[in-house]
Amino acid sequence: MSFVDKVDVTVKAGKGGDGKMSFRHEMYIAKGGPDGGDGGDGGSVILRASRNQNTLTAFRYQKELRAELGHSGGTNRKHGKSGANLIVAVPVGTMVTDSDGIVVADLVVDEQEALVARGGKGGFGNAHFVSSKRQAPNFAEKGEPGDEYDLQLELKMIADVGLVGLPNAGKSTLLSVVSHARPEIADYPFTTLTPNLGVVDIDKKSSVLFADIPGLIEGAAEGKGLGHDFLRHIERTAVILHLIDSYTEDVAKAYLTVREELKAYQPELIKRPEIVALTKIEGLDIEIIDDLKSQIKRVSPKRTKLFALSSKSGEGVKELLYEVQATVIAARNKPAKKAKIPEIPVLTLSDTSDKWEIKKKDGIFIVRGQKIEQFGRRTDFTNEQAVRRLRDIMRRFGIMHELTRLGVKAEQVIQIGNNSESRINY
Repeated sequence: MSFVDKVDVTVKAGKGGDGKMSFRHEMYIAKGGPDGGDGGDGGSVILRASRNQNTLTAFRYQKELRAELGHSGGTNRKHGKSGANLIVAVPVGTMVTDSDGIVVADLVVDEQEALVARGGKGGFGNAHFVSSKRQAPNFAEKGEPGDEYDLQLELKMIADVGLVGLPNAGKSTLLSVVSHARPEIADYPFTTLTPNLGVVDIDKKSSVLFADIPGLIEGAAEGKGLGHDFLRHIERTAVILHLIDSYTEDVAKAYLTVREELKAYQPELIKRPEIVALTKIEGLDIEIIDDLKSQIKRVSPKRTKLFALSSKSGEGVKELLYEVQATVIAARNKPAKKAKIPEIPVLTLSDTSDKWEIKKKDGIFIVRGQKIEQFGRRTDFTNEQAVRRLRDIMRRFGIMHELTRLGVKAEQVIQIGNNSESRINY
């Protein structure tokens, strides 16, 4: 299975079922009256984080996520069946953004759910509208359409340790030695083309989750090499383990190159706890190793811890893992910074659902507002009684009075919202 960590999908919640218009007809019962039932609500689209998922590959071929429609109401005041919600499993660490780049959901805990498209409400049947003035309503409401959005799903791995370094620094080799992960390894740049996760058992009681981030190069933060494709996977790691090939011509420069790319991508990353390890030290004298360490020490922060290891021989690996474990525990247990209490009091916003506005465009009066548009969506504009009810609602809201004040003339078109089918004549 190929690794996919960013996909675009369209989510469509179910339309609400239409209300039923019917009248009771039974032998020996004259004027049985209206008995049309309400329509069922449409199903919603819900994303659920699952630790059993580790890639977004399934969405390569399933670009549309559609929930069930609500069923129409029936006779004898029978309520239509609501559409089933569509619950979609995504990997833990999936971030959801809309077409404007605004974060809709960030699923970071197993079984966490996010409703990303709400189903439409079912329409009322004609039995719902019986009153002393309207004893035989000859209309019913339409079901509301469900939400529909274009979303981007982006997987950002949640690991304890992020392995970083230039290509061929030995990240995949180390991961294959200390865990059951089996990344492909070869002697050429960009061997690792996908991030790899590996669970490393430190002792019988504890383990650490490693994420091998594919090799960075200078300019990666601007998209060069593998660029942003994989830098995002280090954002949520608690500790950064920076590997440097001991045979690199300038180890200090190699260290700084990766640090600068992390800083350019997200400045906060270089403040994370960091461990630096020289790799492939088999055959090197201790004096050479010490000299390489001193070169890195001169350009690294004082808090940086330095190690040297050989994945092939196992030299220095155990000592490194114990240090990694201790650093991860300290990082995870560090209390989060308390948010500052704002000096300006937070004002609670009032309910604006009843608000509306009227604008004239191309000779048409367009009425916009949350509630009035909702009534417009539920109105059957082919039914005169339904349209009359909408006029009554507009009159109650004060919309008709405002239209008169704006100079609307007989037979001029009034449109509710952006839907050109939701039109009436004044």
